Amino acid sequence: MPPALAADMSLEPMAEKSAGAFRTISEVSEELDVPQHVLRFWETRFGQIRPVKRAGGRRYYRPQDVELVAGIRQLLYVQRYTIAGAQRVLKENGIRFVQAVGRGEARAAEPRIQEVEDAPEATMQDLADTPDRAALRDVLDELQACRALLDALRRPYDRDV
Repeated sequence: MPPALAADMSLEPMAEKSAGAFRTISEVSEELDVPQHVLRFWETRFGQIRPVKRAGGRRYYRPQDVELVAGIRQLLYVQRYTIAGAQRVLKENGIRFVQAVGRGEARAAEPRIQEVEDAPEATMQDLADTPDRAALRDVLDELQACRALLDALRRPYDRDV
């Protein structure tokens, strides 16, 4: 490296990009703590995410793309929406709303509780008494009985010690 260039380079990290700068997929991935493959997957599920692609398919995210991805991340990871639910929010409220969610300026309503197909009029108590829950209660009762037996077997040895 020429001495003139070496003198200009410092060991300090590069300065932050300006707010209007395009970002690579790796920068967006790091900034939002979302793996790159997830960002690529979201591009297939959310047609509104359209990063600029240069030669070789390299993606460059505009600031509005980053805000949209941040909003989708908020819906999926924080508010626990399904992909279909996040798509519905995007369709019903628009890109700007989801971008505002990504900036922390707005919050989407809580995800809808999906109705049970076989019992559309089921109450939460009805759902709590499903066969799976009853089976879990039976297993728990059996485990507690086993623990009581083990505790009873252990007691004579505890006295000898």
